[in-house]
Amino acid sequence: MNSESEELLSAPAEWDLPPSRHLHFKDVLMQHIDHDRTPSTPARPTPRRRLARGVVLLPLASMALAGTLIVTLSGGDDTSAPKTRAVGSNSASAVLDRIAVAAMATDATPVKDGQFVYVESLGRSNEGTFDGPVRLGALNKREVWMAQDPGPLTNTGWIRESGKGAVMPGQLIPIESSAPVPAGIHHPTYKWLASLPTDPDALLDVLYAQTRVDEGKSKEQAVFSQIGSLISETIMPPANAAAFYKAAAKIPGVKEIPDAVDAAGRHGIAVTREDASSATRDEWIFDKDTLAFLGSRSYITKDEVKGISSDTLLGTSAIMKRAVVDQHGKAPARSGS
Repeated sequence: MNSESEELLSAPAEWDLPPSRHLHFKDVLMQHIDHDRTPSTPARPTPRRRLARGVVLLPLASMALAGTLIVTLSGGDDTSAPKTRAVGSNSASAVLDRIAVAAMATDATPVKDGQFVYVESLGRSNEGTFDGPVRLGALNKREVWMAQDPGPLTNTGWIRESGKGAVMPGQLIPIESSAPVPAGIHHPTYKWLASLPTDPDALLDVLYAQTRVDEGKSKEQAVFSQIGSLISETIMPPANAAAFYKAAAKIPGVKEIPDAVDAAGRHGIAVTREDASSATRDEWIFDKDTLAFLGSRSYITKDEVKGISSDTLLGTSAIMKRAVVDQHGKAPARSGS
């Protein structure tokens, strides 16, 4: 971990939000904010929301103060899977196959319905205005407690952030939806993940059918991003984790990056996919030795309004700890892993 990460973890959480921030974009936090949709449709948005052209992002701090974290964004509703699926590049497929083998070899960590999956991460995200340049904020610490109750629930978890510019630093913020959400792709409990097919083609059928596609994004990128969200902040059986990586290898356009750095400064090997439709690129970073998931990076690749003509880092994260806990708001012992 670099010095910036160490300083953050030891720093108090008493910073205030700058008054000049009118449009506060939190890319990592947005993956848990619910769409205000009807009860008959999923209430959680596609993870890792981009700062897409034509979408106005409301200040999250204001919504949090109102007691909810609900955002309504328009998007496509195409849920059909492609008729054919091309295999990714040979090098990316080989890397993802190795990662799948490593995932299969890990010990299972069962999670009960009444428990919470705790994930601690570090991250930086864009704090620039909608029509202004990208400006990465300070490194923040983020903790989430994801409820394992199959529901349906209107509160699927809790978030707490600390660091300069964090949303309501040090306070627990509920992850709420306007309609109850059952266990599923928008409320991914351990038992739901364990129920998914372990055959990668069958798993892709489920993901293509259930993943929401935001306006301007391709179906393939939406599914790639959905997989990234699920491997980032869940705990699942080894066989299911392996299936997700094998499924990702079958998405067209997935490539390998020999060296990438997460938000904590850790170097690893990465797999990435660039989407021409939304002019975005996602990276998943893995330890070069253990092949454990380290974190992710997101890029804007083109934006005429912002004057972007090449890769511009939009957000970065690093998973520092995962655990199973019995109560939200309580972190596991620091000595755990």
